[in-house]
Amino acid sequence: MELLSHLADGFATSLSPLNLFIVILGVTAGLFIGAMPGLGSVNGVAIVLPMTFIVPPSSAIILLCAIYYGAMYGGAISSILLGIPGASTAVATTFDGRPMAQQGKAGLALIVAAVASFVGGTISVVLFTLFAAPLADVALAFGPAEEFALVLLAFTTFVGLGGDDVLKTIIMICLGLALSTVGLDLISGQPRLIFFDQPGFYSGISFLVLAIGIYGIGEILYTIETSKSAPSVTPARITFRDLWFGIKEVNKLWKTLSFGSLMGFFVGMLPAAGATPAALMSYGLSKLMSKQPETFGKGNIEGVASPETANNAASTGSLLPMLTLGIPGSPTTALLLGGMVMWGLVPGPMLFIEQPDFVWGLISSLYTANFAAVLVNLALIPLFVWALRMPFTVLCSLVLVLCIVGGFAPSQKMHDVWLIVGFGVVGYLMRKADYPMAPLVLALVLGPLMEKSFRQTLISEQGNVLAFIERPLSATFIAISAVFFLLPLLKYVKKSKRAQDVPGEPAK
Repeated sequence: MELLSHLADGFATSLSPLNLFIVILGVTAGLFIGAMPGLGSVNGVAIVLPMTFIVPPSSAIILLCAIYYGAMYGGAISSILLGIPGASTAVATTFDGRPMAQQGKAGLALIVAAVASFVGGTISVVLFTLFAAPLADVALAFGPAEEFALVLLAFTTFVGLGGDDVLKTIIMICLGLALSTVGLDLISGQPRLIFFDQPGFYSGISFLVLAIGIYGIGEILYTIETSKSAPSVTPARITFRDLWFGIKEVNKLWKTLSFGSLMGFFVGMLPAAGATPAALMSYGLSKLMSKQPETFGKGNIEGVASPETANNAASTGSLLPMLTLGIPGSPTTALLLGGMVMWGLVPGPMLFIEQPDFVWGLISSLYTANFAAVLVNLALIPLFVWALRMPFTVLCSLVLVLCIVGGFAPSQKMHDVWLIVGFGVVGYLMRKADYPMAPLVLALVLGPLMEKSFRQTLISEQGNVLAFIERPLSATFIAISAVFFLLPLLKYVKKSKRAQDVPGEPAK
């Protein structure tokens, strides 16, 4: 009863006219920020943060969280319509969202993404409300060894799923890990892989630069070459019947949505993990458990629902360690933590006791923001789908401009623009050679986290490599990773044995 009383007090705060207006304004702004390649929730919160001093702290955090939520919804828009992830959290959505748009199902993909995001956000907020304190203790049990094993599991799911050529998948993962080491060494500060002594490489290779180059420039080059006539975008439309059909289709995916929500919330709780690993791992495991894994990457509706559910659940989960422990769970929550400190609030267990109005006002605003975000998103889907009716020449020019602006805006360096062009050519060539792009992007995103957790474990354990299997949680993850890695070999042995039993049937 005490929980319900606190929540009722929180809704009294979040549903005030000022805060309700702030929520709608925040999710709408976040929607467009998330849809713009090169921006995303981190940049959106950073831009608005200095303006929050004109409102009370409770209204300020509600505004920033609304932008955060809206950006999570918006990241799917450019991923589906243009094939360019607006942020790293929307990478996995591109894998099946873009093929659906090319098949004339852009409206369905956007509806599925919006509803899946709403489900993931709602389940995670309920979990946040009920289990904030106990789950914070679980998150503390995850040390560097467990983080390394979790990232390793994410890589091996891509290897063991069997959808792509296993050798090519491993090559792309290794290439992505190599690119993730470009820059300054984490421990010694020494420069690594500074090609041709270019100063731009000292800050490393940004995920956005790689993703925009491969999925933006590379896709345009490939489309222009493979189209026999002038490329045209499939006419797209959206009606109330389409909206209702999309919602019914999402209802059939309740297992995927439930699993993605739980996994996303838990991974989001882990310090420094965030929504990107959650979305990628949810996509990989959904493909593993699917009855038709071969359809993933070709426009499978589950391939849109699972990452969108997970990344929205993770965005809520990442708020948990920030409020209860003072440890940000993602780059965006690190900015929110800085904002709280500027407002004179001290995150930690005492925050729930000393500032209950602030805490429960924030928690209740997550319900409001999630509901407002899905309504705004669904209302604007016809506008987004209408954009697909543009002639390819116009759309191609628009994508090129967005690629260049999106790559230049975060760092304001021409070095990144040239890298985008280079990665675009490389992505085009690898697409022609049938190399999968998803493992490369996954490795570049998770590579720094994997290296940091691996080296932290070795330093703390004085070089004892067995530390990874001496801890129960990390040992469990590593064992599952080994099974996934050996899965293609077991499949090959099984097919070879079947070919021997049936003469004339070659082993694949």
